[in-house]
Amino acid sequence: MFQMLNWLLMVLPFALWGTAMAAMSPLVQSGGPEIVASLRLFPAGLFVLITLLIIKRPLTIAKEDLIWFLIFTLIDGTLFQFLLARGLLETGAGLGSVFIDSQPLMVALLARSLFGDAINPIGWTGLMLGLVGIICLGISPDFLSHWLLMGDSVSGSSLLSNGEAWMLGAAIAMALGTVLIRFACKQSDPIAVTGWHMLLGSLPLIIWHSFDSNWPLFPDWSNIDWLLMAYSSLFGSALAYGLFFWFASKKELTSFSTLAFLTPVFALVSGGLWLGERLEPLQWVGVFLVLISVFLVSQRNRLWEPFQREQDDLQGGVS
Repeated sequence: MFQMLNWLLMVLPFALWGTAMAAMSPLVQSGGPEIVASLRLFPAGLFVLITLLIIKRPLTIAKEDLIWFLIFTLIDGTLFQFLLARGLLETGAGLGSVFIDSQPLMVALLARSLFGDAINPIGWTGLMLGLVGIICLGISPDFLSHWLLMGDSVSGSSLLSNGEAWMLGAAIAMALGTVLIRFACKQSDPIAVTGWHMLLGSLPLIIWHSFDSNWPLFPDWSNIDWLLMAYSSLFGSALAYGLFFWFASKKELTSFSTLAFLTPVFALVSGGLWLGERLEPLQWVGVFLVLISVFLVSQRNRLWEPFQREQDDLQGGVS
């Protein structure tokens, strides 16, 4: 019973992230992306910092980390959340979540370039599958038909339309944030950095929204809408991040992070059941390829070890 409860709690952050995408989707249509993104960040950051204060963990950002922290805040806080919310204006929660969860592919390439992290043949296979999957997700069937089968000509606007480009930008911003947090947490508590970057990252979005005449200053939301917003912020951000960091510090990180593949699954299911979202057959192929590719890239070292040991044994036998 205890193991079952522990497993359910481990899955919970990814379920919260996935369902939060479905909760945010109708809100951006009536309130606008800036206000939804800021309301997701500000209360969540405040909640995390108050929790740290109660449990008496350090709240300050070290001076040595300050410049990197500000860069991390603007990219992973402000930019990422805006691009995600903006993408939800034109694409579904499930499809958007798949794009967001393709960011480990970009992290692998960035880590290879900046830190020299190895990408073995399994990792490169995953990256190639991911590229094909993103093409299937983001490019219309008409465009592919013209390009591959020389069908009727279509306009260039068919390439990465309907919000996919915004979601791809959000995935890139999240990947950059994943790399930048290494520099922002050298001397600072990572949970404090998470709380402050959500709180401060919301401020440019609030200012931007106040000058954006395309959307009402105060959203005309129902009580249900405000409950969805509260769920996205307190559960889909604060609680999800808190549980994620807690389990990440207790469990073997590679195995635990593999559960991230469940995030788009929860988003696809909740978006389909609640919002009536449906994917085209080609997009389902893309979903499958992206999920497989992320698995291969994130588990590349573990999957490659048996082949590497066999190769080392053969070399040892020859010598």
